[in-house]
Order: sequence, then C-alpha cells, then structure tokens
Amino acid sequence: MRRDWSLYLVTDRRLAGPRSLEDLVRAALRGGVTAVQLREKECPTGEFVDLARALKAILAPAGVPLIVNDRVDVALAACADGVHIGQSDMEYGDARRLLGPQAIIGLSVETLEQAERTASFDVDYLGVGPIFPTPTKTDAASAWGIEGLAALRRASRQVLVAIGGIHRENAVDVIPAGAGGIAVVLANCAAQDPERAARDLRATISDARGA
Repeated sequence: MRRDWSLYLVTDRRLAGPRSLEDLVRAALRGGVTAVQLREKECPTGEFVDLARALKAILAPAGVPLIVNDRVDVALAACADGVHIGQSDMEYGDARRLLGPQAIIGLSVETLEQAERTASFDVDYLGVGPIFPTPTKTDAASAWGIEGLAALRRASRQVLVAIGGIHRENAVDVIPAGAGGIAVVLANCAAQDPERAARDLRATISDARGA
C-alpha cells in the first residue's frame, strides 16, 4: 500500500499541556496529519500499550497509520501499523521478521554513511534529521541543513521524511530539497490550536509542491 507521509506527527506529551494525547491527536487528524508516531520515552510498558491502542482506535477509521517508536513489543501488542527504529534500536532485519512483510518500518539516519548502509533495506521510509537544530532531541547529530537533505535525495532511492526544527516558515524549503514529507513535534504538540497548526502545515506542503 502506498502511504502518504506528507505530515507526520511525532507525539510528546510533555509539550501538550493540559490536553490529553488523544485529544491532541484528534485535533491534528482533523487538521490533516497523514501519519502519527507514538514516541513517549518515559512511558511504562503497560501505559504505552494502552496509549497505542487508544490512538489506533482514533486513527484507523481515517486510514492514518499508527507507528510506535522503538518498541516492537508495544507495536505487536497494540496491533499498530508499524514501528520507527533508530540506529541503536533493534536491527532492521529482526524487526521485519517479527512484524512481517506488511508492517510499516521507518529508520532514522543522521549521516550520509548511515543512509548508504540502508540501501538494500526494504524500509518504508528514512527519517532524516535533524534538518535544523531542535530542542526536542538534544542528543541528535549535527543538522543536515537543506543542502545535506538535497544531497541525500540524490544518493538514495528511499522515501525521505524530514524531521528536526521544521515549522511552517521553513517547511517550504524542505519539500523541494527532496523530502517526501515532514515530521513535526514542537510545531504541533505545543501549538495552542493543533488542528489549525496541522492545517497550516499541510497548506505549506501543498504550496511547496506546487499543488
């Protein structure tokens, strides 16, 4: 199945304020997000599974995939659509064997060398970041920048989802550089009106594509 990665929401409950994660995702969904990653680093396993099941129930009727960060076990327990793994997480081949051929698997890359090593992987997308410096991932590598993203686009056959410091003002530069979509944390989770924030970002993406 061909997926739409245009606007990929990565969750962070610490930024959501008094809103529940479910309410935040509902609002972002109304605004036009096309994929949601449940990334809650400090969430106990049982709670993580419960959250994943709750978000799956919200997203499935709209055909929007739920992707669990890092935790293959949580994805399996919650019947999520797939996982997103980093360079220090489970090996791609192991995740694919456990989840099966239909599951979505995304893989983070922070350098061109890492991306080159994935050339033979049948991943659904590469999460490329950070594109710009970001406060939401303090252990990230140096920023790719627009030129670095464009260089990766020329070198890779994979779908690229750009993440890191992206917001409405700079998203217009990210799409022409080769991103198949943009992933946002702060620009949506911390927004006063997540629905409007998502709608504005979708409009920017459409404009950048010349749609």
